[in-house]
Amino acid sequence: MSQRDNNLKVWAWVSIAAAFVTIALKTWAWRVSGSVGLLSDALESLVNLVGAIMTLWMLTIAAKPADAEHAYGHSKAEYFASGFEGLLILLAALGIGWMAIQRFLQPTALMAVDAGLLVSSLAALINFLVARALLREGQKHHAIALEADAQHLMADVWTSAGVIIGVAAAAISGWLWLDPLLALFVALHILWTGVRLLYRSVAGLMDSALPREEQAQIEAILKTWRGQGIEFHALLTREAASRVFISLHVLTPGTWSVQQGHDLAERIEADIRRAIPRAHVITHLEPIEDPVSREDLTLDRPMP
Repeated sequence: MSQRDNNLKVWAWVSIAAAFVTIALKTWAWRVSGSVGLLSDALESLVNLVGAIMTLWMLTIAAKPADAEHAYGHSKAEYFASGFEGLLILLAALGIGWMAIQRFLQPTALMAVDAGLLVSSLAALINFLVARALLREGQKHHAIALEADAQHLMADVWTSAGVIIGVAAAAISGWLWLDPLLALFVALHILWTGVRLLYRSVAGLMDSALPREEQAQIEAILKTWRGQGIEFHALLTREAASRVFISLHVLTPGTWSVQQGHDLAERIEADIRRAIPRAHVITHLEPIEDPVSREDLTLDRPMP
């Protein structure tokens, strides 16, 4: 297992530990205050724990080396963690919304608000610090599972912020409906976070192309070689969590030797890997004069 994979798993364990701590803190805050907002916040942390465990599991699978049945590795396992986190966020949002509506219909007086809010604020601070660290490491290593876990924790932070404001406002004003109202707004906010995570996960499983910025980097490299009389087509890219796969056809003079073509392909592949270090590049050489070389521009080559 690489150092990168070990680092990611360490941060996944940090997320699990933070979930246990915040569950304990938020549950105590709910018990002393009786706030439905704080209860929904505690339930969201329980969901965080399940998501963090799923993240650790998928990162462990993604770290496995390629084998006979998975020649391109296991990196796509991270998309399952990301999708699972998105689904958990959606369920949490729906659950929070349901409890908020119930409390609208049956208002309940709040108790020991000061202590409950203080403990909940401490739990939110822990989640915020862990989420920022997870997001930094996830983006650094292109680990979508860790990024999804970070976004899930940030959704929890927003939940806590909304709940704290709502409970404090209800306690100060005596308007008990403020508590469930803020909980409902928070539910709508994190619902959008869940939708975005699900979309990104589905896009990854559907072999989406690289972002435009990285595609532009590839095109800039090819433009340099075109200036030397080399042509290209059938450029295909796809992203598989931390891995990137790029394939293209290189058109060279038909009079070149195999060695000349091979050396050129190696230089082009090296240029692309320098620009996108996580890329696996495959090139296919074709004679530039042969009309047949123009018949395989797409993924599905027409039959003769």
